[in-house]
Amino acid sequence: MATIINEKNPGLFDAEEDKTDNRTTTVVEEDSASSDGDDALKLAGTHAHHFDEKYYTRLRRKIDLRIMPILVFIYFTQGATLDDSSGVQPPPESARVNIILWGVLVMLHAVCKNFAGFYALRFFLGMLEACVSPSLILIVSMWYKQNERAVRIGWFYAGNLSTSVVGGAVAYGVTFYEGSIAPWKLLYIILGALAISCGIIVLCFLPDSPKTASFLSEEEKVAALERVRLDQAGTHNKHIKRYQIVETFKDVRTWVMFIIIMCLGSLLLDMPRAAIGGFAVVAVGWLSDRINDRMTLVLLFTLPMLIGMVIMTTMQFSGKKGVLEFAQLFQNLAAPCFPLCYAWNASNIGGHTKKVTVNAFTLFTFGVGSVVGTYIFLPRNAPGYISGKAAIVVLTVVMMVACAVMAYINVRWNRQKKVELEQLIAANGWTEDDVMREREKAAFSDLTDMENVFFNYTR
Repeated sequence: MATIINEKNPGLFDAEEDKTDNRTTTVVEEDSASSDGDDALKLAGTHAHHFDEKYYTRLRRKIDLRIMPILVFIYFTQGATLDDSSGVQPPPESARVNIILWGVLVMLHAVCKNFAGFYALRFFLGMLEACVSPSLILIVSMWYKQNERAVRIGWFYAGNLSTSVVGGAVAYGVTFYEGSIAPWKLLYIILGALAISCGIIVLCFLPDSPKTASFLSEEEKVAALERVRLDQAGTHNKHIKRYQIVETFKDVRTWVMFIIIMCLGSLLLDMPRAAIGGFAVVAVGWLSDRINDRMTLVLLFTLPMLIGMVIMTTMQFSGKKGVLEFAQLFQNLAAPCFPLCYAWNASNIGGHTKKVTVNAFTLFTFGVGSVVGTYIFLPRNAPGYISGKAAIVVLTVVMMVACAVMAYINVRWNRQKKVELEQLIAANGWTEDDVMREREKAAFSDLTDMENVFFNYTR
């Protein structure tokens, strides 16, 4: 059960505030293990334990084999039943119950008699499923380093994209059923049973955090935490901190991301379901991790959407069907943009409550954008829908500008943090060993990215 507290982390000193950016730099006291830090502090402590790279590689492979198939299955199941559109987000440990409950609600569709019943079920189904994406991002943040997150978010996102292929095959097969149950009712029963099975697997096999992972030895649990320690993003904390919620909405990047996600939600009226979209998601996620850059790639892979829509707008009456079909398929290369925004959240937000808030707000914004997007193409604009296509071009350009602004802010803040760290070193007379010790102490102290002078932003 999460408790709500209003105070900043106790046991902190040397808080220095940058009035221009409303940012506070904080360094942690020696006894931070007794402060309100992450759960990981109780196991890993304030100072690093060292393991060699071969050990870490074997451990990462073990984590991949246990965690990632479950995350892919969750997102596949979510895509097969309903795309989430609410901003409600329970913590990851509550998500497993939600998955079982949404399976029950999916099966109840088979007994609906009217539109009102369907509408009520879909409303509550959306609320239950809304925890999925934000929770999976938190889980990836707990288990993986900054330069490993984008490709893994791409993996489970590709699982969602694959539902059009698998789900279509299941729906087609159900049409041949000639029993006493109507085929459409049988489809809901099958999908509901799939979700319930997924919930049971999550309940039994997906740990809340590395600290509680039964498939790891005690030494491996410590090593799993050490893998992510120096990323400074933290792992898991059961306290909801009001000041981190407030900081979320004071952070200018929250509102830049709001613009990006609103544009994406309006543009992606139907998420790309082609194999090219799934391949692009994973491949671009891998590239993003390799070059440690998110926003530049979001900007670049928005270009296919812009180019494709310009072609479809200017050549729609040309009679060149091949060109128009190419333009439509070419837009599928924009599929990585949304999961890269998820990866940006996973890599650039510190503090557990702030991460939860940002992820929930991102999903809420996407839902609002999806609703707004339904008004872009109106029946009165048929058959050319010129105004709708022009709106997509404008939204795409706005999103690209916002991506450039986001990248600039992160680069600028990294430079400022470097200066702030140099000032702290000079003021406290720290040696290189002292700096490393302070960095290790800050890692699991549940500091926000703005508080933590050691936090490094990914562009």
